[in-house]
Amino acid sequence: MVRRYLRLLGIQLKASGLLALQYRADFFTEGLTSLFWTFTALAPLFVVYGERPVVEGWGFGEALLVVGWFTLLQGILEGAINPSLTGVVEHIRKGTLDFVLLKPADAQFLVSTQRFLPWRAFNVLTGLGLFVYAFAQLGRGPSLPGLLSSVLLLCTSTLLLYSLWILTVSAAFFVVRVDNLTHLFTSIFDFARWPSSVFQGVAKGALTLVFTYVIPLALMTTFPAEAMLGRLAPASLVGAVVGSVAFAWVARRVWLRSIGHYTSASS
Repeated sequence: MVRRYLRLLGIQLKASGLLALQYRADFFTEGLTSLFWTFTALAPLFVVYGERPVVEGWGFGEALLVVGWFTLLQGILEGAINPSLTGVVEHIRKGTLDFVLLKPADAQFLVSTQRFLPWRAFNVLTGLGLFVYAFAQLGRGPSLPGLLSSVLLLCTSTLLLYSLWILTVSAAFFVVRVDNLTHLFTSIFDFARWPSSVFQGVAKGALTLVFTYVIPLALMTTFPAEAMLGRLAPASLVGAVVGSVAFAWVARRVWLRSIGHYTSASS
């Protein structure tokens, strides 16, 4: 069963790659555009740290690690998660989701892997480049346990991001148009470029709690950065793993229940 789905994923990736390479100029143009926006997004960080060396316990190099994780996850979101799942909304709106549901494979897997944008890999490479630059600023490298923990947290962060998108897209079964919801989610995700402790002074720390437990942005970028720095508590690492699995389970249940409300074009 696993081999069958891996083979299906390989076919979907190959098809997306061939489609992207049909327009090679667009491939490199989109890549350069991604790089431009990434470096533009760094401007606020230079402005803030130009006034003070440390903000809520985070120095410039340490905060740069958070931006690196944000950039890396943004590449995964826009290259592997967003293109496929936004297509689900169109399927529901036109009543053409039948073509997916009738295929002999899991519907959630099919709608999650139907399209990839390879040029967003530039964001992933830029994120890795920011890690190198951040540790050069810090004058040291990550420890081996910290590096292994951050790799584990990359998996949990991707799972969280995917689960949140499944929950958002599932709303389309009830309200059809979720454009505003997706834009709202993208806007909220922008807060992940800052360490979560920066928001402690907002609403008596309520925003930090929201970004940790309700919309777990802190688990996606701040926790992996802290793991790289070797200061993430083992309990927090376990909490991130358990929390991401719980989010994935809830998202799966919501997806299955939402399909029950689907009205096809032939109904």
